[in-house]
Amino acid sequence: MEGEPANAAALKQAGERLRRWLLEAALPLWLDAGQDAASGRYFEALDIHTGEPVRRPTRARVPPRQVYSFLAGAELGGRDDWRRAAEVGLDRYLTDFTSEAGLMVAACDLDGTVVDAGIDLYDQAFALFALAEAATAFPERKTEFSSRSGAMLSRLRSDLGHPLAGFEEAHPRRLPLRSNPHMHLFEAALAWEELEPAGPWAALSDEIAGLALTCFIDRDGGYLREFFDGDFRPMADASGRIVEPGHQFEWAWLLTRWGVSRGNGKALSAARRLFEIGGQYGIDRRRGVAVMQLADDFSVRDPVARLWGQTEWIKAALILARISAAQEREYYLASAVQAVAALERFFDEDRPGLWRDKLTVEDRFIDEPAPASSLYHIVCAVLELCR
Repeated sequence: MEGEPANAAALKQAGERLRRWLLEAALPLWLDAGQDAASGRYFEALDIHTGEPVRRPTRARVPPRQVYSFLAGAELGGRDDWRRAAEVGLDRYLTDFTSEAGLMVAACDLDGTVVDAGIDLYDQAFALFALAEAATAFPERKTEFSSRSGAMLSRLRSDLGHPLAGFEEAHPRRLPLRSNPHMHLFEAALAWEELEPAGPWAALSDEIAGLALTCFIDRDGGYLREFFDGDFRPMADASGRIVEPGHQFEWAWLLTRWGVSRGNGKALSAARRLFEIGGQYGIDRRRGVAVMQLADDFSVRDPVARLWGQTEWIKAALILARISAAQEREYYLASAVQAVAALERFFDEDRPGLWRDKLTVEDRFIDEPAPASSLYHIVCAVLELCR
């Protein structure tokens, strides 16, 4: 590493360190304890003290995130049996969670019984995302997964398509409309677009990017809001003022990917501004972590820090560093070093492979189970570090 800038060298070491932690501690633990060997079903969380599964209903976002995590982990050099376990988990998820309409219900019990039959756009996005990863991992099933994903998208458009762009929350209409499900649908569309350039996914990516640039992101301030009325205008109540630093980073990462692929300078400028807002106002310097919520005047609304926000900070800093040069690149690399340190604070030292989810303003972690849903965020950050 002689002659390599300090921040770049530190990030290279961090990538190697986190890759080892993921492959040697986290994924083995979450396979052994986080997936039922008999049924293939995934547990919602593991006890932070014992590592044992918490037996409660599983939300629809958890199985596809776990499938993605193990398939991505296998690609990073993990065990061969992770692919097979992920395929079993995917098939069980599709069996348990698929509604008669072909969309995914909100939650199932540990025996596969549906306990919440609601249809949430957020959950559909993760189904599509996992199916894209599975189509890559299992090429012999690509046609099957592509057909299912295309049918899901068609159903979403017919049932929940918004007259302006994007999607409704429910039919009949339920407000507020949210930017967050669109963000994850954007991620899924970008994944499928790589596999099927001539399919419907590029148009979906463009549609959501356009919605973000014209509606979700404030035209004057450059920050991204969370909650909207039926015309994608900010909600008139306090919810319309919520700005989440983690989502500023996550949208910055996605818009940079899209902007590079389309040669769209407006998207890249928007991504840089989103990162600037998240980094300048959303980081608690005392604790060294990204907080949960700001108001639209950039005052802190919720000072709790969650693990996932630190991973999005890493991803955004790294991708923006790659398209930058000189001092600007060093700025992003230095920020990524800080973000890695923030993330590693959440890893449980007593039981490697587990993590804490919430850090209070008093700088204490809340004593609660480790949520399975965080693994996907960690894996995505490690992948970005290892690129």
